[in-house]
Amino acid sequence: MAVSNTPKPVDITIHTQSHTLEIRFDDGRNFTYPVELLRVYSPSAEVRGHWGQGARLQLDKQDVNITDIQPVGQYAIKIFFDDGHDSGLYDWAYLYDLGRKQAIYWTEYLDKLQQAGHQRQPPSWKTSET
Repeated sequence: MAVSNTPKPVDITIHTQSHTLEIRFDDGRNFTYPVELLRVYSPSAEVRGHWGQGARLQLDKQDVNITDIQPVGQYAIKIFFDDGHDSGLYDWAYLYDLGRKQAIYWTEYLDKLQQAGHQRQPPSWKTSET
């Protein structure tokens, strides 16, 4: 079995109030992921499509949050979202890439929404903060 050079998480923290997930990796990098980003870029077949076919643009996920995270071996986590989505394994390489390229992925997502003619609403949890 090949040894991966991918940094591994040393700390994973759910911040339910701010709808973020914070992951600190063993190379010293620290990423804070909006839960919406994790949900719309879920590595599940439901989101990505089966065998590269039928990827589905995820709409109206701005209020989604994380209810639980479970480790999967020594290589990934399974994230449980409060909209019922719980398929797809987030391996360390995918999470690290998503963290490093977060701005690029977010811009791509917003572009896809615009191309689909969908207007993204602001998160209700942000507008209700005082």
